[in-house]
Amino acid sequence: MTSTPGTTTTPLSSASSAPSSGSSAPSSASSAPAPSGAGAGPAAGPDGLATGFLDAAMALLARVRAEEAGAIAAAGTLLAETAASGGRLFAFGAGHSALPAQDLVYRAGGLALMNLLAGPGLVGVDVRPATLGSALERVEGYATAVLDSSPLRAGDALVIISLSGRNALPVELAQAARARGVRVIGVTSVAYAEGTTARNPSGTFLKDHCDVVLDNKIAVGDAELSVEGIGAPFAPASTVVTSAVLQAVMASAAGALLERGVEPPMLRSGNVDGGHDWNAEVFATYRDRIFYQH
Repeated sequence: MTSTPGTTTTPLSSASSAPSSGSSAPSSASSAPAPSGAGAGPAAGPDGLATGFLDAAMALLARVRAEEAGAIAAAGTLLAETAASGGRLFAFGAGHSALPAQDLVYRAGGLALMNLLAGPGLVGVDVRPATLGSALERVEGYATAVLDSSPLRAGDALVIISLSGRNALPVELAQAARARGVRVIGVTSVAYAEGTTARNPSGTFLKDHCDVVLDNKIAVGDAELSVEGIGAPFAPASTVVTSAVLQAVMASAAGALLERGVEPPMLRSGNVDGGHDWNAEVFATYRDRIFYQH
């Protein structure tokens, strides 16, 4: 890995700065997002609905940019502090919330240190029937079993993605991880905590057990459009918005590492000349903190 011209950098393996002891305060909740279908109003034709969805998604991203900037910076700082002090980085999501988690791991332009924390039946729609995956999110004790079989340890950081944040799995995972000395970033919709009831024994939500909370602003039901003739609201935006939020966090983390004199170990595309050689060097340097390569 080459250093940025004019910038003094050091590999993470030799960095010594420790994470701060204080927790980053979650961002204050803004006014609750409008109910599902609030994006209704486009023409019912295919072009109008396609444009309506894109407009709704861009509006959500604009809200995130305006209202979550502080939380994004706090999350980036938390990851940078963890990495610079020798900690490992993990991301977790179940069902469709696994998609933004997977988007962080082993990808061109991504931070090489991000690892996927997974369990059977939790990585996207990977079981049959698909409804079993939803049932597993409500099983008490499953999150602890996943954590027990993982390499997570004190001093690491874990990003937990759960749109509703109400089920046993994400809540239990956040609680158990923090009890073990892991710092937790939660990505969720605060609207669910305000508009639904918790579905776990503690009666709490994911947002209640995190060092940093990122609110993706998605309305209850995750559907941006509704038109006459289609019985249910449709066009979910949680994946595109959450993925964008997390890539913003990754960019913030890269900047925070650079400010500490550490070159962020970013991956290059394997489809550009020299990409595989670059990545092989990164993997060799950080082998003890990259679990998806061995």
